[in-house]
Amino acid sequence: MVVPELRPWRAAGPHAARVAAALRPRLARVAAAVAPPLARLRRNVSARVTPSGAPRDTDAAGPRVARVARAVQPRVARLVQATKARVGHLRGSRPKPGPHWRYTAGATTVGLALAAGVVTAAGPWDSTGQRTAERDHAVALDRTGGTDHGPAHGPTHPGDAVPRPAPSAAAVLTGLGGATGNTVKSAPQSAPDPAAVATVLGPLLGDPALGPLHTAAVVDVATGRLLHGSGADQALTPASTTKIATAVAALSAMGPDHRLTTRTALEPDTGELVLVGGGDPTLTARPRADGWASLRTLAGSTAAALKKRGIQRVTLSYDTTLFAGSGRHPIGDNPNLARVTALAADEARTDDSTSGPVRRYPDPAAQATNEFAAFLNAAGIATSPPGPSKASTRAETLATVSSPPLSALVERMLTNSDNDIAEALARQTALATGTRADFAGGGAAIGAQLKKLGLPHAGAVFHDGSGLDRTDKLTARLLTALLTKAADPTRPGLRAALTGLPVAGFTGTLSTRYTDGPADGAAGVVRAKTGTLTGVNTLAGTVVDQDGRLLAFAFLTADPESPGPAGPVQAALDRAATALAACGCG
Repeated sequence: MVVPELRPWRAAGPHAARVAAALRPRLARVAAAVAPPLARLRRNVSARVTPSGAPRDTDAAGPRVARVARAVQPRVARLVQATKARVGHLRGSRPKPGPHWRYTAGATTVGLALAAGVVTAAGPWDSTGQRTAERDHAVALDRTGGTDHGPAHGPTHPGDAVPRPAPSAAAVLTGLGGATGNTVKSAPQSAPDPAAVATVLGPLLGDPALGPLHTAAVVDVATGRLLHGSGADQALTPASTTKIATAVAALSAMGPDHRLTTRTALEPDTGELVLVGGGDPTLTARPRADGWASLRTLAGSTAAALKKRGIQRVTLSYDTTLFAGSGRHPIGDNPNLARVTALAADEARTDDSTSGPVRRYPDPAAQATNEFAAFLNAAGIATSPPGPSKASTRAETLATVSSPPLSALVERMLTNSDNDIAEALARQTALATGTRADFAGGGAAIGAQLKKLGLPHAGAVFHDGSGLDRTDKLTARLLTALLTKAADPTRPGLRAALTGLPVAGFTGTLSTRYTDGPADGAAGVVRAKTGTLTGVNTLAGTVVDQDGRLLAFAFLTADPESPGPAGPVQAALDRAATALAACGCG
């Protein structure tokens, strides 16, 4: 017997363990799902096999195998790419594949293919309530949980280093459409005791670092019962936790599958080509679109349509009339937000960042159209210098590109605390509800949607969708009610308001928090939206406690008279959320 060299396989051990840990729950579900059809397939094959073991009629199985292969091929291809990234760095010799190795590899491939097929059929959320893309991408990135939306920080965040691997975020929901009836993971007989919650939180909420004014609310999501309230109905400045309200309002007004479309239109009389903004804040002009709507693709399709009509030169204009009012936020020009317009590429960023504060182009629509003109010129279509215009109702649409579903935009907004997406979605909510699409109209539309959903909106004031306006007001009770509504099993369309929340110590605005100190134990368990302005620090999200109860929490602080550094306040808020995760309060 020849024993192969073991060093490469020992080196691969930790990676294999992580992959196995990530796949084990999914494969267990797959095994249960595919057992009956595999049994039937085995019986069919056995009926066609001769005593010597040779199949009599292999042709009959061909169509079924072909269908399975076609169904799982895209997922298997992605899995192969992820696996290459995991094992490509391994050094040393590997044993020459023999028949047993080939059999094992083939069986593993079939198993993973079946898993991919079942997960694909299950839809965008897996049985724990997480988006399946989170888990697949986490494996590829050598992490053990969470979601990834690309670089989490802009150039002002030099610590773009990946934090240490965190455990997978706890399940926020049971299987959608499963036998459990879509109930939230909680059992009435183990309901948390409000007195126990108060005992845990009381000392932490008395931390002097929280300042003279702070409020809190904790709710049992399964029942909607308020477990703890401290000034829960007092409206304070929410900062970026406002984005939770924007997310729920937009999803309820438009639906999670709604897409935002940018198009080109050709005027029949003048031959003017108009680039019509559709209010898509994720439109990109970069060579790699990564699934977002591409200005380059739109230019290529438009050039092809023009050439088909024998047109080689056009007068180029751009239309931003979808949105109304001034695009300048009340805080003024600020690196945290571009001018709000219905047409912009890459959020008018002047560098290659995808999130965080950075200098912006002063006229996003003109900049995007100039880039579009360059793409047209490269495709053989000459253009005039672009200027503003409005497409008429008689203009013929030549080409379109659409954003990913609204649920994806909401997730990106919440994970990265993206102000540009938030303001665009506030205006889109206004358009969807027949309100003027400006700052005031967006705020009014958000408030109206929350009222329509039956949420406790008393004291709530919205002057924007991002929370950059210090005159916005929200209560801790409303924030927890928003999270509870997003977990409502009868409203799966709101789920992105939960799945987009940053994961503690792992993603987005929480990637550098919960990584050491007393809050370390909640890394990967707390999922929450942060909010930070001078003198204002907030945190609202969900956590699964030690009894398996899903809790929604909201903590708001304000110290406008003598604001200090945010670090100590944020650490105190993180300790409070960590205490909920460690609480066995049933």
